[in-house]
Amino acid sequence: MTVSAVTTAVKIRYFAGARAAAGVADEDLVLDTSEPTVALVVSAIGERHGEQLGKVLAASSFLLDGVAVRDTSTRVPAGAQLDVLPPFAGG
Repeated sequence: MTVSAVTTAVKIRYFAGARAAAGVADEDLVLDTSEPTVALVVSAIGERHGEQLGKVLAASSFLLDGVAVRDTSTRVPAGAQLDVLPPFAGG
């Protein structure tokens, strides 16, 4: 009997400095789990894009399907969209 791995696909959108650090405006991320958290997604994109994005992620806020995330242990459903919003300057 073959057991297939369970995966979850998430759409990531980067804004401002996060976009510059990632080198892309958006991307699809597939994780090998059925119940990822925001923290797991953030860790995965940090590993994918390196230290420069990691620094931006540490100061960023996130929107999950348009709703602000305060708790990074929040579950991310399959097909969700996570927006990475670095601090913005200006007034």
